[in-house]
Amino acid sequence: MKDFDFVRVFAHSNPLLVSHVANLLESAGIPVERRNMTLGGASGELPPAECEPEVWVAPHNRARAEALIRETEQGEARPDWVCPGCGEALEGVFDRCWNCGRDRP
Repeated sequence: MKDFDFVRVFAHSNPLLVSHVANLLESAGIPVERRNMTLGGASGELPPAECEPEVWVAPHNRARAEALIRETEQGEARPDWVCPGCGEALEGVFDRCWNCGRDRP
């Protein structure tokens, strides 16, 4: 795809944060393109804003991606499942509750 087929949804000077956002979107089924991940060393020779790592998505995924990013920034992310035994909120990568050992329903 060409550059104009994608829109930027996130940029930050911290490449770890940018990678985290990209991973979050990919785990939600939104294909992403990471850009400028290694340009930090060029800052000074190039304008700093041109060197920031960025996350880009297809235009039809923009609204959903921005909503997920906003939700994450506000700390309102919901757990993937709640243990029926003890009520512990757990992420989707866990098939068993770390607190009481009960299997995921």
